[in-house]
Amino acid sequence: MERGESLRKQMDILIELKTAFKQQRAKGGASAQDSKEEASIPCTFSSEEDSVKDKTELEQLQETDELEKNDEVAYTEVPSSGELVKPVRMKSEDIGKQLRSVSSRSFNCQGKNLKINIPLTTPSRTFSAISYLVWEDLVNQSSKKCTSEGMSKLHVNKTKLHHADKMIRGAFVELYKGLGYLKTYKNVNMLAFIKILKKFDKATGKQVLPIYLKVVESSYFNSSDKVMNLADEVEELFIKHFAEEDRRKAMKYLKPHHRKESHSVTFFIGLFTGCFIALFAGYVIMAHITGLYRRQPNSIYMETAYPILSMFSLLFLHFFLYGCNIFAWRKARINYSFIFELSPTIELKYRDVFLICTTSMSVVVGVMFLHLFLLTKGYSYTQVQAIPGLLLLMFLLLLVCPFNIIYKSSRCRLLRVIRNIILSPLYKVAMLDFFMADQLCSQVPMLRNLEYVACYYITGSYKTQDYGYCMRATHYRDLAYAVSFLPYYWRAMQCARRWFDEGETSHLLNLGKYVSAMLAAGAKVSYEKEKGAGWLCLVVIMSTFATVYQLYWDFVKDWGLLQMNSKNPLLRNELMLRRKIIYYFSMGLNLVLRLAWLQTVLHSSFGHVDYRVTGLFLAALEVIRRGLWNFYRLENEHLNNAGKFRAVKTVPLPFHEADEED
Repeated sequence: MERGESLRKQMDILIELKTAFKQQRAKGGASAQDSKEEASIPCTFSSEEDSVKDKTELEQLQETDELEKNDEVAYTEVPSSGELVKPVRMKSEDIGKQLRSVSSRSFNCQGKNLKINIPLTTPSRTFSAISYLVWEDLVNQSSKKCTSEGMSKLHVNKTKLHHADKMIRGAFVELYKGLGYLKTYKNVNMLAFIKILKKFDKATGKQVLPIYLKVVESSYFNSSDKVMNLADEVEELFIKHFAEEDRRKAMKYLKPHHRKESHSVTFFIGLFTGCFIALFAGYVIMAHITGLYRRQPNSIYMETAYPILSMFSLLFLHFFLYGCNIFAWRKARINYSFIFELSPTIELKYRDVFLICTTSMSVVVGVMFLHLFLLTKGYSYTQVQAIPGLLLLMFLLLLVCPFNIIYKSSRCRLLRVIRNIILSPLYKVAMLDFFMADQLCSQVPMLRNLEYVACYYITGSYKTQDYGYCMRATHYRDLAYAVSFLPYYWRAMQCARRWFDEGETSHLLNLGKYVSAMLAAGAKVSYEKEKGAGWLCLVVIMSTFATVYQLYWDFVKDWGLLQMNSKNPLLRNELMLRRKIIYYFSMGLNLVLRLAWLQTVLHSSFGHVDYRVTGLFLAALEVIRRGLWNFYRLENEHLNNAGKFRAVKTVPLPFHEADEED
């Protein structure tokens, strides 16, 4: 009820600002061509310590672009009485706090002393906050000049109002969802109470149901209509202000329907699974006959075509395990959609994931089978070597295809997540962002293969069969080493951003885990360059430290296990799986698979098989370990949400009264 009242106030403020904004555009429409002076409404910004010093004109101007400059509402800033404008020196420990609130600004609008707060979730806002700190002295000097003139000009533009509108709309959606859950909770409890009394009457032969039911039905829990009234009010406000009086459009946001699962998906999964098995069997037989996978000094096929097959194999194995995770989460009643903030109308079901995997691998193995078949028929590598490159290009074009085909919404979401990861720490980190970054940490071999294949085809080496060029060229070799560090770097930057946003020391400790992984990877790279006992000892020491660090974080932080006071020995009190032995087995398997780096020291191989096949096998083990880790990571997150009674997202609100305590 308090949330509903707060949202009602937010809506009133937003409507008031929008109305003022439209009035100014209407007034300035005729004179805008003849005058450069911007319109303004009677609102003033107050120089309060917790808001004005955290926001400057530079930050405001950097958030606008040329298109939005014509749609601004101007305000005037005046210093509060008795306050001297002086340059403010920040202490190092205050920087994080200052930056976290740099997007807030207090102003007085038609008698209301308010503060607008737009979170620093995008690079433009983040750069604005950093620019504020870097150029603070210059800005303060400019503020002093403006103060001497009596006032300075600041702007609240259309973008600000759009962000505020979007935040309030999301808050209304979550409030409506929470009210629906509350209504369902009431109905389920009433139904359970009636069934219990019916069974009691049947077992005892008494008729107590009418007596107790009369009391329960008249109770406030059942008779109160506040939830229904508030839900109706939310519907009316949403339809009026966010759906242009279109109820059907509003219900798509408030009550999204789950996408129906089709039996045709199951049929095609079986069809493409059969195709994949047949093609893969044919490919393996042909590769065995030609002896491609045997250890050879100079194998053109293993150096050029095999990395593409290896890359797709690791990618779709990981995707297949994600489908298995979705199936297991659903069976264990883990609310992964809420944790990942996935829309029920467009989220991928486990059948969709399996269909994508089987279809894609059928295409990949079919093309590789055709490529190998042409080689056995006497075609030269020069004639057929473009085929694997075209396969990779086809998948890349399909990923960025703008047409509404082949799960466009999921592809766009994936591209946005990848963008957020690459531009870490400029974007605010969501659960799906750092979850995906963790997956990339297990796909370093795939990324290195991708870098090598891209170099091989972009430089035109496939035409001359000079497959060693990308290994000889210094800049390409250094880039290959950099790819090994990038996933850990991105994840470390995400930890730094989360510490910046939330101020929790645990994020810095998590950052240390990825730094240790980068140091271990650096030691391995140096050992590959210069084989020596000293580098070998350093590899063992750094890898052992990183492994212990990672195992502790896996078991204690990510999985929530190894609780000493738990009623389940070495586990936790709440378990989603019935059999405890599964948890112990998973912990042991995670420990064994974490030790895959020992292959760097032991140089193990499978008989006369090429070392690249061994590398693919070890990389697949790491992908399997990550798939196992995924289930328990989300199980722990789900239990934390349930323990804190989180069933809907808490959307931050843009407007706050400057004198109220948040």
